[in-house]
Amino acid sequence: MKKLVIVESPSKTKTISKYLGSNFVVRASVGHIRDLPKNNKQAIDIEHGFLPHYEIPKEKASVVSNLKKDADRAVEILLATDPDREGEAIAWHIMEALSLPASKTKRIVFHEITKRAVEEAIAHPREIDEHLRRAQEARRVLDRLVGYELSGLIWKKVRYGLSAGRVQSPALRILMEREREIRAFVPETYFTLRGTFSHNSGTLTLTAIEEPREKKEAERIVSEGTHGVWSVTAVTESEMKRTPRAPFITSTLQQAASSRLGFSPSRTMGIAQKLYEAGHITYMRTDSTSLAMEAENALAQEVVNRFGTAYSTPRKYKTKSKNAQEAHEAIRPTDPKKMSAGTTPEQKKLYELIWRRAISSQMTDALLAKTKITANITGGTIPDFVATGSSLKFDGWLAADPTAHGEDVILPSVAKGDPLALLSLDSEEKETQPPTRYTEAGLVKELEKRGIGRPSTYATIMKTLADRGYAEKEGKTLHPTDTGEVVSTFLEEHFSQYISDSFTAEMEEKLDEIAGGTREYVKTLSDFYTPFHKDVESKEDIPKVTTLGDAPEDVLCPECGKRMVIKLGRSGKFLSCAEFPKCSGSRTIEGKVIPPPKEIGEDCPECTNGKLVEREGKYGRFISCGNYPKCKYVKKDPTAEAKNDTGIPCPVCKKGTMVERHGRFGTFYSCSNYPKCKHAIKARPTGAFCTECDSLMMEGTKTIPERCSNKACPNHNPHKHKK
Repeated sequence: MKKLVIVESPSKTKTISKYLGSNFVVRASVGHIRDLPKNNKQAIDIEHGFLPHYEIPKEKASVVSNLKKDADRAVEILLATDPDREGEAIAWHIMEALSLPASKTKRIVFHEITKRAVEEAIAHPREIDEHLRRAQEARRVLDRLVGYELSGLIWKKVRYGLSAGRVQSPALRILMEREREIRAFVPETYFTLRGTFSHNSGTLTLTAIEEPREKKEAERIVSEGTHGVWSVTAVTESEMKRTPRAPFITSTLQQAASSRLGFSPSRTMGIAQKLYEAGHITYMRTDSTSLAMEAENALAQEVVNRFGTAYSTPRKYKTKSKNAQEAHEAIRPTDPKKMSAGTTPEQKKLYELIWRRAISSQMTDALLAKTKITANITGGTIPDFVATGSSLKFDGWLAADPTAHGEDVILPSVAKGDPLALLSLDSEEKETQPPTRYTEAGLVKELEKRGIGRPSTYATIMKTLADRGYAEKEGKTLHPTDTGEVVSTFLEEHFSQYISDSFTAEMEEKLDEIAGGTREYVKTLSDFYTPFHKDVESKEDIPKVTTLGDAPEDVLCPECGKRMVIKLGRSGKFLSCAEFPKCSGSRTIEGKVIPPPKEIGEDCPECTNGKLVEREGKYGRFISCGNYPKCKYVKKDPTAEAKNDTGIPCPVCKKGTMVERHGRFGTFYSCSNYPKCKHAIKARPTGAFCTECDSLMMEGTKTIPERCSNKACPNHNPHKHKK
């Protein structure tokens, strides 16, 4: 009889199995094994205390069955899911779904996957924390209630297929607020004044401390400065300390990985998850900056070993978030002696970033020498001109994180009263710039600042905004799409209280209180849902959003010549004839005429009363059912499909072939039998089949020549599994 340890990820099973003896069997639930059904009416029993009805998805049936068999044979079952509320909920779901007896089932928690931490957790098992579990359940139920009721109303009043969310909608609103600031911004002209001077010790460039708004004033300063006698009026030297920053928490890791490595929040968390599962770092979903005493000592010792005692200053960091409960420690390396860890270049880069931040957090302040030189003309009426420089006197913690310093700015050695020979004095006209759009990292920082969301939700928020088509990236910055703008405007107009900062942050605090055992589950949900449901019902009579405003007066309908209005389509805003449906004339916002849909004389093969029509889409003309969106039939173009058909059989349905297609994320290959078969892969198939799992092999990359299309197969990334 063996003990069964159940974790979430299959990757963890390999790492944990190394630390446990032959008396243990480690298995994975592969994430959640139960969830709310898609049908909202069956999901939550509101009348009986917001009781959720969970079901086991079809794809998890075999996982549950196998776990049940292992549990029946085990002498003891240890639920070792992640150390946060979601992990607590998954442990409870496992216990419920497998009908595990409480007498032989315990919960264990570790924040790092190391031999010491795992053995320590096994030595101190506990019961499932009902407060944490209920807090996660409250979040899940709350999100479902808000999402379904608001989304349902948006479907009716704006457009079918749109959605709203308790946390995603406030994030979208923040993007829109910044976008409106940018649109309303009126630039102002100003002038920067810069002078270049010669001194015995070298050339010196100084800038005026005042930036005049008028051209005449800028010209006066240049004229007076050109004819004046210049000298150094002051030299100020000072010493400045730079204190190291706290070890990473989820939000700061996402921000640093974005600015330094160019990783998106979701990509960062995916890489960090792999590092955690391999035992290299502590748990990566946390809002606590504290470190365990043992970790502080280990980091401090590594500082001494690498840099010397002069660099060591043990520090404790106070967590800023008053509700930090997701984990007990900041993100840190489990073994500070290892400066490099991970199997891929991305993992190694992120690990090194985490290592440098953790090590530097326990080091001495850096000391900088700051110099400020001020100059002016004798007896003049122009503003002072200044230059500032800095140099590193003692690198301190920057020895572990040198990229955080940048470059020294060394100024020539001058003294007060020294004459300066003017070489040039220039004026440059500039304009004030509008506020910048948020980057993903910037939005995460703003959400954290406003108390919206928690460490486990930041990456999901970014992904949801992109997946829904509400926000797009231009370079590194996010901007709301036409669809996102319409949805946000609708919610701001009719449900502003539910997407406000205060409401969202207060609800997060209430969920924290449920986790702490100081607030009741049913009362919290009831206090929210009763007025919310009434508000949604009261909006049933508001008119449907049919137009977003009038088109410019000089833009007329290409069909009848009458005025046009702005509407929202699946691809964004477009101009439609105000007489629609009498006239179907339309244009793009840029003015290009959109050919109207026209029937082709064929009945829809999918529905009983639909007629096929030819339409203009994002990727050209196509034929679909006139009953869209109720019927989503799209007629295949045999010519185009034949042209893009690889001729390689689909390994899933065995009926279709793999066809090259183009989507919002680029080229991909999917079954010609779509939508009956939805098998798709990213890279072009080679025609060969994997010897490990019989999946299609696809063209590789520069580093991986040919690989399996199945992500779960070792041949998907041979380098990763190479021994």
